[in-house]
Amino acid sequence: MSKEDNLSQIDQFSNKDNNNIVWEIIMKVGIIGGTGGMGKGFALRWSQNNDVIIGSRDAARASESAVEYTNLAKEAFGEIKGTIAGNDNVSVAKESDVLILSIPYENIDAVCSGMLSEIKDSCVVVSPIVPMTKTDVGFECVSIKDNKPFSYKLVSEHMKDKSKLVSAFHVISEKKLINPTLELDYDIFVCGDDKESVAVVNGLIDEIKGLRSIYLGPIELSYLAEMSTPLLLNAMIRNKIKNPGIKII
Repeated sequence: MSKEDNLSQIDQFSNKDNNNIVWEIIMKVGIIGGTGGMGKGFALRWSQNNDVIIGSRDAARASESAVEYTNLAKEAFGEIKGTIAGNDNVSVAKESDVLILSIPYENIDAVCSGMLSEIKDSCVVVSPIVPMTKTDVGFECVSIKDNKPFSYKLVSEHMKDKSKLVSAFHVISEKKLINPTLELDYDIFVCGDDKESVAVVNGLIDEIKGLRSIYLGPIELSYLAEMSTPLLLNAMIRNKIKNPGIKII
């Protein structure tokens, strides 16, 4: 994967003392469903080092959210190295080096069918989507309860290159994520087939202080990460735990 293919912007700085070249890499990180809580939290935190693009069906709404998020990021961190912009979903997909699918399970086909065919060949697609529903007994995984496909399988059907799909960010507290002053202390399960794509996602995980990536294996094991979300939520409700996460010790 070349720098030209994978990176949106490379700023070159010259060291006057020894003329060494230092490269600062800024990726374009698109967030589909970026006007929601998880999208907001990611945008605030990743804008410190990346150009974040908020995606929505309504480009105007995405742009308005981008202005709000930019102001919040600067209040929290001071000056940021990246930017936050907004656009419609398809435009965001075309521009992104990394594309986060922050959308509900039931919207996968409708959103991805006309969008993932437009991404760059080098684009890494990240699915934090969970096939989950709330029933009388608690949160349940619909892939088990109703024998429906897991999220990663539905997303992969719309991928030009299925090896660029990575599953991650299933067990992260949205309420804590959207507060950029809070340090998180969670492990993030990661599944993917392509080492370079997994490395890109691990880099984004490392940028959020307090998060640690835990590689589970190939994309076919994503169902394990997806099932961990209803497990965590049921434990939270039954045991009155506030905004829990998962940490392996």
